[in-house]
Parts: sequence; structure tokens; C-alpha cells
Amino acid sequence: MKRTATARWNGSLKDGSGHLSTKSGVLEETSYSFKSRFEDGKGTNPEELIAAAHAGCFTMAVTHALGEAGYTVHELDTDCAIDFQDQTIKESHLKMEARVKDIQEDEFDKIVQKAKENCPVSRALNANITLEYSLHSVGSPVA
Repeated sequence: MKRTATARWNGSLKDGSGHLSTKSGVLEETSYSFKSRFEDGKGTNPEELIAAAHAGCFTMAVTHALGEAGYTVHELDTDCAIDFQDQTIKESHLKMEARVKDIQEDEFDKIVQKAKENCPVSRALNANITLEYSLHSVGSPVA
């Protein structure tokens, strides 16, 4: 399985601009520029897209592991913040709020820690990955 995207850029780094597109069409001529990356300009940037990819990948990994362990997910909400300094992604910080039926916090902790280490985007990043979460159990705890 391969996923593809294209980038087109015109002009100099500071004054130029570009567009990103994906084969799926989710991104289609989506603008990006120096201002959208390093200032508050309109458009996306690579770090924002990595944050979205990491949040989505981690959430799917947690969902899969919970299902494999027999738990029912009511809702998982994950934010991801990418720390970009000195032309390097230094850290990816995942923050999850979870509503899961009948799970103990220690069991949930094992599952999310494993997902943090093993989701494909985590494995692809050469950065410190941090995690915080809050768990709201739905139903009675498992005995």
C-alpha cells in the first residue's frame, strides 16, 4: 500500500507560495507558504499535517487495541501539538480524552502507552513523543 501527495511551489521561499494535493482528493490545491509555516498566514504547513496524521494514527491504534482487548470505545478525542524549533521537529505531544466502557485506568494506561510507541506515525518521527490523557469510564469497572 502506498499513499501519495504532490507539492507545487512558485517563487522564492519568503515571497512564493505553493499548493498541496493528495490522490484521495482530501487536499486539493491546498495552499501553503512561508507565512503559513512560520507566521500566521492563511494555509497549511507540513507540521500541521504531521500533527493531524499523528493524532489520527494514534487514535486509531488505541481504538484497535481497546477492541482487541474487548473494550467498547464511546469516544476518543486526541489533540496533537508539534514543537518545531531550529528547523527540526523536536516533539509531538499527544493529548487524549477518552470515554471507554468498563476499563480500569491501569489497563488503559498500558494500551495508550503501547499505541504511543507503536503507531506508524510515532515510529516514523525522530522526535520526543509525549502523552497525557484523561479517562472517563462508562459503566461499572471490570472486577
